[in-house]
Amino acid sequence: MQALAEMTLVMIQTKNLAFSYNGKANFNFPDISLNSGEVLLITGGSGKGKTTLLHLLGGLLKAQSGSIRIGDVNIETLSNKNLDKFRGENIGLILQQSHFVEAFSVFENVVLSSWLATGRKADEKAKLLLAELGLSDQIHKLTSRLSIGQQQRVSIARALVNEPQLLLADEPTSSLDDENAYKVADLLSQLSKEYGAALIIVTHDQRLKDRFSNQITLA
Repeated sequence: MQALAEMTLVMIQTKNLAFSYNGKANFNFPDISLNSGEVLLITGGSGKGKTTLLHLLGGLLKAQSGSIRIGDVNIETLSNKNLDKFRGENIGLILQQSHFVEAFSVFENVVLSSWLATGRKADEKAKLLLAELGLSDQIHKLTSRLSIGQQQRVSIARALVNEPQLLLADEPTSSLDDENAYKVADLLSQLSKEYGAALIIVTHDQRLKDRFSNQITLA
């Protein structure tokens, strides 16, 4: 893992991405190129396509035109089945809604992410990540018993457990107070570098604009 983090690899590259919703909202997105350990902050007002772009990058939507290359794979060429497998193994998603399994503990929710993606239970990896995120004493609790800030850290652990090439975060600080917002932003940046992943944060949270120098504003 350390060797991976020290290498400079192009983790994601897009060209001429375009998308429309039934012809009613047309988006043409700027090109993106990010190396391992680099961070990109994408901002913009409501309706400018921030979440749409993130869903395209995560393979949750298909672009009308253009290309998305993650590592050495053009995800636009993958079948739905292969795309699902690729996403599980190579893309970590932190969405606005965490979608935890409510009957599962913190630990079980993180391990489940690994099992669904790879067929293996990464127990030790999950424990290590949760410890690094300051949640060792919470692992047997239900996620509903955690604070919003703690739940966000569980989401980060779940996104990182498979050591993805690309980490995508959609409004990760929108429901947090200033202290926790800065903590989550710094944790995301720190851990993406540690794990050698490219990190893209999509947000309207103006508090983060001073935190990251590499930015794109969708207009």
